[in-house]
Amino acid sequence: MITITLMGDLQTVDGERALGCEITDSVTVKQLIRKQGKPLREIFQLLKEKKVMVTVNKRIASEETKVYDGDAVY
Repeated sequence: MITITLMGDLQTVDGERALGCEITDSVTVKQLIRKQGKPLREIFQLLKEKKVMVTVNKRIASEETKVYDGDAVY
């Protein structure tokens, strides 16, 4: 399971700040966020506009960074 934690003013459309996502193979940050659909639609748009910073396991990441089972995305 990958844990997605939203920081600052960011939250899902339902007001959540933490999500869990099951994956079977590695995916990119972009694919992971897109896979969440409606709850992270606004976050996906901010990512495309380069208005948010993403980290994977506390390391700065790009939208093409690979994410694996057990990773933490902030």
